[in-house]
Amino acid sequence: MRRARVHEEPKLASDVPISKGFSTANKLTIWQKSLLFNGRGYTVYDNSTGELIFRVDNYASDWRVEMFLMDSTGNVLFTIKRSRKKLSFLERWEVFRGEVKDQGKPFIKATKAFGVASCKVSSAAGDEYEMRWSAQEGGSRIYQMPVGTLLVAEVNRKLGKATPGFLLGKDVYSLSVYPGMDQSTAMALVMINDAMR
Repeated sequence: MRRARVHEEPKLASDVPISKGFSTANKLTIWQKSLLFNGRGYTVYDNSTGELIFRVDNYASDWRVEMFLMDSTGNVLFTIKRSRKKLSFLERWEVFRGEVKDQGKPFIKATKAFGVASCKVSSAAGDEYEMRWSAQEGGSRIYQMPVGTLLVAEVNRKLGKATPGFLLGKDVYSLSVYPGMDQSTAMALVMINDAMR
């Protein structure tokens, strides 16, 4: 019996317009496991090469408070911090470039209202996105605003090729990043999405 490889390419169907009119996506495999023992994190592979491109290793008691997205060599690309105000029905997340020890000016902010299955994202450059997730579909989509119909990235449960329709596991996902969207930014948004749910 052939074992399914973690970085095999899934079949994705999209019913919305794709970013910049292109249909070709860069496909990544997200494994919700740390490379290091006893850590909560992610390991992200490029489907076309099978190479490691991002990783997240987190040892904090509450991984949802602060996370670090790193490249394959361990350099911190983004620091992702939860910013919660007392007695607020909004969850807020801020993304900073590099490893941030103190609060500077974030280049991405994400806000989610309590009980809503989507969140609003804004960047310092003026770009706005909306992340929507569905428990029924087992995935999430990121749309560029203001229209909210231009798909720039999506994440779905990963299916194996050896047995069509066979899920590779509860912790293995496929991330499709369409032209015009940065891969590391899309991965940071996926991490926020996961922490908000």
